[in-house]
Amino acid sequence: MKAIAVHPDAIVVTSRIWQTNAIALRSGGEVMLIDSPYFPDELEAMPALLSQAGFTPNALFATHADYDHVLARYAFPELTLGVGEPTMVRIRSEPGEVQRELRDEDARNYVQRPGPLTLGNLQSLPVPGYLELGQIEIELHPADGHTSDGTALLAEFAGLLAPGDYLSNLEIPWLSPSGSLGDYRATLARLAPLVERAETVVPGHGGPHTREAALRLLDEDLEYLDALERGEERPKLPQARDSARQREIHVENLTLLS
Repeated sequence: MKAIAVHPDAIVVTSRIWQTNAIALRSGGEVMLIDSPYFPDELEAMPALLSQAGFTPNALFATHADYDHVLARYAFPELTLGVGEPTMVRIRSEPGEVQRELRDEDARNYVQRPGPLTLGNLQSLPVPGYLELGQIEIELHPADGHTSDGTALLAEFAGLLAPGDYLSNLEIPWLSPSGSLGDYRATLARLAPLVERAETVVPGHGGPHTREAALRLLDEDLEYLDALERGEERPKLPQARDSARQREIHVENLTLLS
């Protein structure tokens, strides 16, 4: 796990698996932690790591309900987990699914946790809408397509966009069984003007990007979605993301659309 400051009031903590990012935002003495790392030792270290940097969370937020984004309550069990309305709908319509997926993934990775995942108190927030942090407002924007739910957060005071599992420099667009190619395209269209307003884009997986790099990734993702819609079995993938694993993801995408 590593931590880097991308703004005086924003720290990005990256897990050692899947390069999963958690973002701590600070304003007016309040701190919100967006998403989470994966491993138990990383979660155990989070309170001390953030406290030493002056970022003790008062609130948690998950960009969507995939298990690798909702683990922060292991580190901060007393805090309420905020989610967008679509994520609340997904959690309520699939009771226990997040816990089952985490249990299965932990079994694959030989991970032992101190106890089962409990989502605890959940706070549903309207999307599109705003979230107050200290004296500022963070914009909440719909970001479905990868899954049936999703929220992108724009913290303009810090020049930071947290799009969830979009605009990754590691992964091509990935459609889950509840996702949709059309919704993915719509999310990229919504993200484009948000990227223009940001200085740093922190995807759910991968390194923080500059505005220019994020716009390039967005164009590459649109080109990939065009190839996916045409049903190409061996499309040209972006050079930095042309790997065996991304080819496997492409096969999964094709299977979902077939």
